[in-house]
Formats: sequence, structure tokens, C-alpha cells
Amino acid sequence: MARPEPRTLEVIAREQLTPNMIRITLGGPGMEGFPEGQQGGYVKLRLSEGGEGEKPIVRTYTIREQRGSGADGQIVLDFVVHGAGKGASHGVAGPAVTWAMEVEPGAAITVGGPGPAKPLPEGFDRYLVAGDMTALPAISVNLENLPADARGTVLIEIQDPDDAQDLIRPEGMDIIWLVNPEPGNRPDLLAAELRDAGWEEGTYGWAASEFSAMREMRDYLRDECEMNAQSLYISSYWKLGENEDSHKVVKRADMEAAG
Repeated sequence: MARPEPRTLEVIAREQLTPNMIRITLGGPGMEGFPEGQQGGYVKLRLSEGGEGEKPIVRTYTIREQRGSGADGQIVLDFVVHGAGKGASHGVAGPAVTWAMEVEPGAAITVGGPGPAKPLPEGFDRYLVAGDMTALPAISVNLENLPADARGTVLIEIQDPDDAQDLIRPEGMDIIWLVNPEPGNRPDLLAAELRDAGWEEGTYGWAASEFSAMREMRDYLRDECEMNAQSLYISSYWKLGENEDSHKVVKRADMEAAG
């Protein structure tokens, strides 16, 4: 399938959703032809065109929500403000966060995609879902799409208690919010909580987070619980101290080594 041509979208709105998350709504005439039903998928934001000897700056973000269709359609993206949010004492805001913090309605941005979502499949007895704030948009969409009788445990690492959101979910899906003011510096946090939640036959696992935290969770879910590709989706969305390009290199090498 041919990759869709990038399109130019307009910033419709910017909202401080929680202390460490900014919501940006994109729309405008460039939405004409954008396929429907893409919430949970992703787009690539071109934050700079680059120059001689420099690559463009491109960052990947989950589509949290899609509204309307055609030229009247909109997509909603949530940005975690690592290094720049409430009480931040670590790191430096990257180009995507800086853009989200400074951009005003009416601004234009080039957007590639959409790419496919990684939903929670139906038919499992139980779900174990874990992630940090970068995974929160995907987790939110996945919970909304589960059947009403789904049951399981959802573990979400946030930077501040006020980053917790009121998520739409089946009654049987219990959410546990884990506060870590310095994301990336407690890679064992989610894995330890997964062990406490316990595993049982008929479980589907979905986990996405910072790279080191992902490896800790993978050690438990894949190696100890012996979950396989049919019962587990796991991915790193970022790596502490790396940008998206260098993270991709580390991620690819880790996948090849892990098999």
C-alpha cells in the first residue's frame, strides 16, 4: 500500500489538559481525504524542514480522537511535557513539546500518515495494560473500544496526581495510577506493579513506555509469563536521553537481539 502524501493541517485549538499534558486539535481543509476511524493510530508531525546537511525534525504522535469527516474533520493529539511540566526538575523540552507549548491556533503544520493502531483484541478472559503518559492516548482509545464485559487491570504511570484522567472503560477494568515525578528514572515501577497484579491463563498483555521500563515489563510478561505475539503487544515509545531518531536505532537493535 502506498504511503499517504503528507498534508498541511491547521491548529484549531490548544488546551492544557492536565499539569503535564497539552491537547492540540488539528483540522482545516487539509483533512479532506483523511480516512475515518483512525483514533489510536498515529501521525508524524514535521516540526522543521531541515536544511543543508540536516534532516527534518519529525515526531510521532497517537491520534487520541477523531471528529467529523472530510474538510470539516479534526484529529486530537496529546503531548506529554517531559522536562517542562509541573515541578519539572529534569531534562529539556524537546522540539515537539516546545511546539505544543508555544503554537497558537491558526498555525500550520505538515502531517504524515495515518499509521495503524495497535488495539486490544476481543476474546480474552482478562487484560493487563501498562504504560506511561506517552502511552495514555493509545490506552484511552483501547479501553473505550473494549466490550462492556471486559475485565482486567490497567497501570498508568503519571508525573503528578493531577495528571490522572477520567477514562471511559468497562466496569471490570480497574485503573491504578502510579505517580513518578521523574519519568524514565524508575524503570522497574510498572513491571513491579504488573507482578503484583498477577497473571493467569487467557490474559492479553499490552504495554508501552520508556525503553528501559519496556524491557523490565518484557522480562516479566514474555520471559516469565511466556506470553507470545498472539497474547502480547509491547513497545517502547521513547528512551530517556535520546531523541526519536536515536531511539529508533536503539529500539531496532534491541528487537533484533531479543528475537
